[in-house]
Amino acid sequence: MSGVLQSAQWLYAEFGARSMVAAGPDAWLIVLSRTCRMFAFGAISLIFALFLSALNYSDARIGLFMSTTMAGDVVLGLLVTLIADRFGRRRVLLGGSVLMIFSGLVFVAFENYWVLLLAAVVGVVSATGGDFGPFRSVEESTLSHLTSSSIRADVLSWYVTSSSLGSAVGTEISGRIIKAIKGTNSITAAYHAMFWVYVAAGAICAAAAGLMSKRSEIYTEKQEESSTSQAAEPLLELPATRPSDVDNDESGRDQEDLRAAYAQASPGQKSRLQRVWRKGLQLGHVSPESRGVVVKLWILLTIDSLADGMVSYGLTNYYLARKFDLSESYLGDIMSICYLLAAISTIFAGPLARRLGLINTMVFTHLPSSVAVLLFPIPQSVWMTIALLFVRTGLNNMDQAPRAAFIAAVVKPAERTAVMGITSTLRTLAATVGPSLTGFLADSNGFWIAYVVAGLLRIGYDVGLFYMFVGIDVSGDQEVDKTDAASEVESDRDDNVEAEQPQRRGV
Repeated sequence: MSGVLQSAQWLYAEFGARSMVAAGPDAWLIVLSRTCRMFAFGAISLIFALFLSALNYSDARIGLFMSTTMAGDVVLGLLVTLIADRFGRRRVLLGGSVLMIFSGLVFVAFENYWVLLLAAVVGVVSATGGDFGPFRSVEESTLSHLTSSSIRADVLSWYVTSSSLGSAVGTEISGRIIKAIKGTNSITAAYHAMFWVYVAAGAICAAAAGLMSKRSEIYTEKQEESSTSQAAEPLLELPATRPSDVDNDESGRDQEDLRAAYAQASPGQKSRLQRVWRKGLQLGHVSPESRGVVVKLWILLTIDSLADGMVSYGLTNYYLARKFDLSESYLGDIMSICYLLAAISTIFAGPLARRLGLINTMVFTHLPSSVAVLLFPIPQSVWMTIALLFVRTGLNNMDQAPRAAFIAAVVKPAERTAVMGITSTLRTLAATVGPSLTGFLADSNGFWIAYVVAGLLRIGYDVGLFYMFVGIDVSGDQEVDKTDAASEVESDRDDNVEAEQPQRRGV
């Protein structure tokens, strides 16, 4: 009996359940919210391209629709990145949930291409099944804020795992609902009905955001009041000088010159200066030490995201339906299994990261998935094609939690929202181009070429990731005691020293 108990305790700790319990209610609400959101995204991604095709829109227009929708997500994601910590993370998540509800209601009621496109751009709709909207960067930053380095990888793994489970259930239910409804109604009516599910999921996400506590915010009430009073003059809101910056007299003089220029400027000049400052504010919050790492990572992630955008799950459903004439319920079964495989595999991301290192886990799990994408159009049988799809989806998400943990480890706590927000924005911007390219190729009977190009790009990302980052040391976590300003300053000094003298250890 004691052996069984010990085994249960080992599993409880090894697969991150203990870490999830320790993370607290706010982390649970974030995981619940993403699970519901990905349930809705999975349900809609199964039928999104088929829905537009049923409305007699060409493949090129379908690809353009998806690209434009993702471009709207870029703008929304950038706005969220700029305001999330100041405006309030809970408010941002609540606002995004309301936009989900708005978009779902429009898709329930309308069929006009431009009306649907406007709702998709202004609101929150996942045309591809991916989470490219305003939520993810805020949620990952909040989870990093709520957790210590010892449990962060496990919590982020469950964050990804739960989303895969949500997508699996969403695609399965979507296929079954479509099959049941289209027997008594038109196929477009069945597609419209699915967006009621989207509306309901948005309502649950809104409720979860409303239940989150102040622990999820990065600032205390006193800090929030101070930052609010300073927000009226963004130009004066220059970052505080850290001890490592004391010797940089030129930087200090530049800051004083900026303040003096702002004080002497006319109202019109002040407005222009504020706009310029806001544009530079985002990157200005990323220290040079962090920037040296994350810029290279951003370039690689841009390549990977372009590939993912070209062969998104929504477009893959459309490709399978066209090539093999598969029904929605059959596609739902296939994609549900794919997401279940992804959910199961991501459970092992945390244990693998602890044993292999973050970068090794990212590369060794993502590379086989990339090869599966490259080979995907070759088989002429359904089962061989589906087998490659299972390999792709089963391994594809295992790099997500280690990637988020890697970013959290190489940047300072105050930079995490900015860096993760920029990361999300750049990835979405790159992925935006993908559907249009694939739509153009599909219109020219070259749908299969998209998978070859995407596979090669993904392999290039994996090789570059291993080559550039495998030796970076992330053994020390940059935690900040939020109740002690002196501790924060000391932590910053230590981080800068470590950045200047990196230890070459395996990641």
